[in-house]
Amino acid sequence: MKERVARLKAVRKLIKTSRIESQEILLSHLQKEGFVVTQATLSRDLKLLKVGKISDGRNGYIYSLSGGDERQETERTCAHDFLRGCISIEWSGNMVVIKTYSGHSDSVALAVDNLGLDDVLGTIAGRDDTVFVCLREGISGENFMTRMKESIPDLEN
Repeated sequence: MKERVARLKAVRKLIKTSRIESQEILLSHLQKEGFVVTQATLSRDLKLLKVGKISDGRNGYIYSLSGGDERQETERTCAHDFLRGCISIEWSGNMVVIKTYSGHSDSVALAVDNLGLDDVLGTIAGRDDTVFVCLREGISGENFMTRMKESIPDLEN
């Protein structure tokens, strides 16, 4: 978790202080700073940080950070979507099952994905009312709930 936080901080700093035109350039800068990161992870980081491209005033585009207010609004939206759809959370080993109200599995799974928890390998939204969350090896359901409550303070068990 600490490496992810440090990497996100480095991405923000690089975008604010350097002319970053592509993920390849950003990946190169991160590697020079000692981060081992894949293009897929970097892509998820950019999505989480709400990074966009703006005109450089010439003939190209560079990465730009959205305002902090937008990111906070996105986090509130994720929390709201999760709380609105979630009925219960249970787990066994590194598998979490979230029961949702009918038709809410997609929005609950997307909310979990958008929270960007490093402990989560991925989610699968069931057909209607179930979300499966696969956790990294060694991460328990209790760990997941702790992280979720940090992200969504109104979450009850």
